Amino acid sequence: MENGSGFGDLTVALGLVLVFEGLAWALAPRLMKTVVAEMLNLDEETLRRGGLAALFVGVAVVWLVRG
Repeated sequence: MENGSGFGDLTVALGLVLVFEGLAWALAPRLMKTVVAEMLNLDEETLRRGGLAALFVGVAVVWLVRG
């Protein structure tokens, strides 16, 4: 991986996603199971809107941090 390719940044970002996801499951597995069960009861449009909101917030954070 060469500097400036962006692949290193992508790898770090994916690694951080796994860290936070794993941390949530390790610290609160019962809560995570409850959250997943509740998500199954939501309609697709609500899930889609939540996903889009998370996407836009993520893009905004990256944009603010990376310029």
